Amino acid sequence: MFEQAMGRSAASAQQYLQELHDRFKGDTSGKVADYIPQLAKVPQDAFAIAACTVQGEVVAVGDADLTFTLQSASKPFTYGLALDMLGREAVRAKVGVEPTGEAFNSIVELEEGVHRPYNPMINAGAIAVCALLCESVGLDEAIARGEAMAEGYLGRPSTFDPEVLASELVTGHRNRAIAHLLRHFHIMGEDIDSALTLYYRQCSIEVTARDLASMGATLANRGVHPTTGARAIGSAYVRDILTLMFTCGLYDSAGRWAYTVGLPAKSGVSGCVVGVVPGRMGLAVYSPRLDSHGHSVRALQVFNAWSEDWNLSVFE
Repeated sequence: MFEQAMGRSAASAQQYLQELHDRFKGDTSGKVADYIPQLAKVPQDAFAIAACTVQGEVVAVGDADLTFTLQSASKPFTYGLALDMLGREAVRAKVGVEPTGEAFNSIVELEEGVHRPYNPMINAGAIAVCALLCESVGLDEAIARGEAMAEGYLGRPSTFDPEVLASELVTGHRNRAIAHLLRHFHIMGEDIDSALTLYYRQCSIEVTARDLASMGATLANRGVHPTTGARAIGSAYVRDILTLMFTCGLYDSAGRWAYTVGLPAKSGVSGCVVGVVPGRMGLAVYSPRLDSHGHSVRALQVFNAWSEDWNLSVFE
């Protein structure tokens, strides 16, 4: 309950979220991710804020039941799936854990010498993780495992947007170039198509802001969904995920995020940001207009104010 998580009632939390929504809804700066054609069609002024405690209590305002796709917000959860299935050693052999100051879709940013992607939160690292999953169990089984994983975090059957998936498969030339570079350095095998299909399939998972808050709350609850009680990921790997969300989840803005907000988080170019207050709650904001780094303009503003007002930083 919010009394346990934050020392305030659900009604008080609801009122505060509404104040945040009212405060920032007038900012129409930024632009949607129109380089993915299907994302250019979303309601540009949509705006939702949601929070879910580890006891399963949810408060939400705005367009909190509007469906969108996870995009890169799927990366921590897919990384966790790989850890759960294959263990740290196998995953670390292909993907590092270091932050990078480069953009999320950088083609050339690989670790010197070993040529691994720096971390699984950038595109190169996430593609390498998907390749590893496909090479381990095959594409069809990897997709099935991904669906089951998403269901564990969502507390309901998972769905994906086939039109977004098709749009990304047709237009994702930069990610295909990244995959070829990883193939050149033997980070992944020859089946580039399977790796990219799984990658885009994970990006195309459909959620609402309420869903995304519950996914964050599942991580806050050491991998157990706060409502269903089902385990979505082994507790031993939750720290791995949260650490990389904190250091790498906002890409080349991660340092500023750590300094101002101070929470593990992950953004997606659909306009979502999921945040985790360990042991207490998951937070989510959706607003599709993005800044130059690929993060939701309103979401960054909301999280900055939210963290300051509620003393949410992990260093508080």
